Amino acid sequence: MFTRKLIISFLILVFLTACNGQSSPLPSQTPALVPTETMLPPTPSLTPEPLAARVNGEGILLADYQAELSRFQAALTETGGTATEAEARERVLNALIDESLLAQSAAANGYQISDADLQARMAAVVEKAGGDQAWGEWLQTNGYSEESFRRALARSLAAAWQRDQVLSAVPKSVEQVHARQIFVLSKATADSVYNNLQSGADFATLAQQYDPTTGGELGWFPRGYLTQPGVEEAAFALQPGQYSPVVQSDIGYHIILVVEREVRQLSPDALLTLQRSALADWLKEQRDASQIEILVP
Repeated sequence: MFTRKLIISFLILVFLTACNGQSSPLPSQTPALVPTETMLPPTPSLTPEPLAARVNGEGILLADYQAELSRFQAALTETGGTATEAEARERVLNALIDESLLAQSAAANGYQISDADLQARMAAVVEKAGGDQAWGEWLQTNGYSEESFRRALARSLAAAWQRDQVLSAVPKSVEQVHARQIFVLSKATADSVYNNLQSGADFATLAQQYDPTTGGELGWFPRGYLTQPGVEEAAFALQPGQYSPVVQSDIGYHIILVVEREVRQLSPDALLTLQRSALADWLKEQRDASQIEILVP
């Protein structure tokens, strides 16, 4: 059974332009005679489809934005998620803009997909859906036409290719520290602990006292991994065997001891965290360097 999936879809708006020149008066005193039967009625101009946004001149169709918003809201209902109308609109539009930026960069970096490859992908999707009839029903239920889904698929494949280029650039091995901490909630307690350490108290003993479960163990982590940047900054300022002064964070007060420090392979979770951060940074840079026009409230 082909289950509903939240598919962020994007369509390329093809802008058709024409040069409307004006004829100059003929130098002859006598106007040219044109047989009336050869004259054709004027060609009506094409009305541009309404847009939700433009990204570097490339339009995001209003119809596609609205269809994607409907799919997003339906997915929230099915999964029990919540979002206000304004939040839903912002999340969907931002996702559409991000995918446009990724797809545009992929094209600039040489990504291409042949019609044959795209057709093969489409055939695999139809097969997974359960055949032509089931596929047609799914398209109708989810607000797609065959052609709009094909274009959306082509765009999402391009965006995924560029995303993978960004993620693969994150090194698998980086400098990391193995650290422990003494964590308390009050500044007075933290200062007292720090004074005890300065007087020769054992860090491990105090860490165990304030955290009997883990003994203050933070494990190995790279830059950009911890949720408290100040704690991370303090850790990377230390060499093995050194401990920090009291560090204040959003959640309390920390004293950090670095146990080891070396270049080593990232854990799967650390790698995923750094990759997410790298992608967010890449998208921010692209947004800052791009011309983005929002055309909906």
